[in-house]
Amino acid sequence: MASNVEVKDLLEAGVHFGHLTRKWNPNMSPYIYMERNGIHVINLYKTVAKLDEANEALKKIAASGRKILFVATKKQAKDIVADKVSKINMPYITERWPGGMLTNFVTIRKAVKKMASIDRMKKDGTFNTLSKKERLQVDRLRAKLEKNLGSIADMTRLPGAIFIVDTMREHIAVKEAQKLNIPIFAIVDTNSDPRPIDYVIPANDDAGKSIEVIMGQVTEAVAEGLAERKNDKQEEKEAPVAKEEAPVKEEKAAEPVQEEKPAVEAKEEPKVEEVAKEEAKEEPKPAKTKAAKADDLTKIEGAGPKAAEALVNSGIDTYAKLAKADPEKIKEILTEASSRMAHLDPTSWPKQAQMAADDKWDELKEWQENAKGGVE
Repeated sequence: MASNVEVKDLLEAGVHFGHLTRKWNPNMSPYIYMERNGIHVINLYKTVAKLDEANEALKKIAASGRKILFVATKKQAKDIVADKVSKINMPYITERWPGGMLTNFVTIRKAVKKMASIDRMKKDGTFNTLSKKERLQVDRLRAKLEKNLGSIADMTRLPGAIFIVDTMREHIAVKEAQKLNIPIFAIVDTNSDPRPIDYVIPANDDAGKSIEVIMGQVTEAVAEGLAERKNDKQEEKEAPVAKEEAPVKEEKAAEPVQEEKPAVEAKEEPKVEEVAKEEAKEEPKPAKTKAAKADDLTKIEGAGPKAAEALVNSGIDTYAKLAKADPEKIKEILTEASSRMAHLDPTSWPKQAQMAADDKWDELKEWQENAKGGVE
């Protein structure tokens, strides 16, 4: 986990400064500490608690292999976000938010592919066969696409989460993410509505220092999640090699036992010892299965971290169990856990879980992409 930020650091960065009291949103009252000189002061202890909660969730999403889209188009935040996020290789939007970026993702991908086709034209020499006027037009188009969509060129599917700086300014991004059930993380000031946000970080979203401190903590948590995923992959590769070496060692250890059988009286005693050893070896096996890790249910399209947590708490902690579950029962579990998850539609979750349980990941990915494109 990223190192917990201290209240003193947030205070020095001016994270506690809110907006004028006349501009406040009443829904932010739980996060407001006091009012001074006509300005609301944010409770930094709650900011620290919410920041830790958001970092933990972001770390899990990054470890699962899903992308996190960062959005910050305001002047104070765009350079900071671009600098921090580019280091962890995550997509970000710092220019104008393209309408339909999430809800019409297929069309946005076509624009990105157009940019790639122009690059191919320049490499294979086709670009030089165009007239001067056409070359200028293509160059201008390429520059425009690079400015607006260059940072999301590697995002081949919808993100696993979206992180927003200033929800008032990026209200379209919030609505699109809500419509697609994408978890929303955001820096929320005293003039914003925290209700549509899944993970609220109450803080000053106008000061550069404030944004830099929060973004530093967030990107550090994401980087840890990526490092954890990398380590897990390495362990998976090394595991088969260790399994192959284990039987060879057992055979070598068994050889001296077979040679020591000269006396008739001594035959029975080693057998009893061997049986005891075999029972001792077999006993720990069921304990391992009990302590088995729960499957990462966030890989199911439409299931965010909170939905996955609700399912695990109800006993549905594996793909196999989710595949057998009734969609109506899943809906009841989600609604009981939180009324904010009542809008989720789990109809396709058992089908996706069955593909995941059968290790048909390519088929699952193809199905999810088709579903996003409106095929299903």
